[in-house]
Amino acid sequence: MTEPVTTAVSLPTARPPGCPFDPPVESARFREHNSLIRMVFPDGHHGWLATGHSTVRAVLTDPRFSARPELMHSALADLGPLPPAPPGNFLNLDAPEHTRYRKLLTDRFTVRRMRRLTERMTRISGEYLDAMERAGGPADLMTSFAAPVPATMICELLGVPESDRDRFRQLIAGLVTTFNDPDMPVDRSFAAVEETQEYIRDLVAAKRARPAEDLLSDLAATDLSGSELTGVALLLLIGGFETTANTLGLGTFALLRHPEQLAALRAEPGLADRAVEELMRYLTVVHTTTRSALVDVELDGQVIAAGETVALSLQAANRDPAVFADPDRFDLRRNPARHLGFGHGIHHCLGRQLARIEIRTALPALISRFPELRLAVPADTITMRPDRLGVLGVQRLPVIW
Repeated sequence: MTEPVTTAVSLPTARPPGCPFDPPVESARFREHNSLIRMVFPDGHHGWLATGHSTVRAVLTDPRFSARPELMHSALADLGPLPPAPPGNFLNLDAPEHTRYRKLLTDRFTVRRMRRLTERMTRISGEYLDAMERAGGPADLMTSFAAPVPATMICELLGVPESDRDRFRQLIAGLVTTFNDPDMPVDRSFAAVEETQEYIRDLVAAKRARPAEDLLSDLAATDLSGSELTGVALLLLIGGFETTANTLGLGTFALLRHPEQLAALRAEPGLADRAVEELMRYLTVVHTTTRSALVDVELDGQVIAAGETVALSLQAANRDPAVFADPDRFDLRRNPARHLGFGHGIHHCLGRQLARIEIRTALPALISRFPELRLAVPADTITMRPDRLGVLGVQRLPVIW
């Protein structure tokens, strides 16, 4: 038996030594005691921490909880009062505003439509693997493959001109870096957003003047305003790049640390689809999110008062033994159908089919091209990057083959 949790806790962040893929050990202790416990947020707010799978799912599907940032407190850093979501950023909106944007985009992210992108993804992966092979090892997998592959894919999807793509990728990288740097002033982070928005505004205007066969041109033909289109595009580029890039990098790291699983994926290409789902569960790259209660809500024998924020530990929920047998074991043959790696409820990741295509195409291509792929440095020297966005990743992943 573990010691009972009787006082408000802070969000656990320290991962077990030598186990960067495992959630903080306190998460399991908290979940065993009660899947919903009192938590003190970095800004001093007293809210809640949910760690159990059923509890996290319940909050994500309950319309009495809001995703609006101005109503919430950050679980990861003291960011001060947050502004409302800009137009088009439906990730941080509630129904019915969220529903309007979601309906416009759902038909453009169907499984069939996303599957048509597989050939394009195969070509993009192959081009970056060719460049790695020509340059020779060692190489940082993050900068040579894991980051540029999804960045290029989202460029093609949105219709970013070839001549702008280097600049566009730099804007994305700079945006992510400033938000994740704990020493970066918040106003500098928002300045990085504005710089990226300025480019997207110009791109939106160009698409409206000269439509092409891409997602942004498609959306420009709807009733969305220019500011809404800019917000939607910004959300899609961050969502379409950040999580996939880190899943590719961290997923490769996990496979190299589990050679028996790497051998299974290399020997059985049919495991690719299941491997994607297990990586989403095991890694839970988007590890924490938040919601705020709009009214008093009774849940798991507790009353969450209106205005209180609930931190949702997706990583702890994805390791819940009540749902997943031997949850800390990385097993590509597992059927992790109920994982929350793509979220749940009305904010269930819109681009999940695109992410699946990217990961199941790029990872097998990487390990097939380089059968001798291995870490170029000791595993315990691989450092995780700073994290203020709730997205797990490595700083660098030096590899050789």
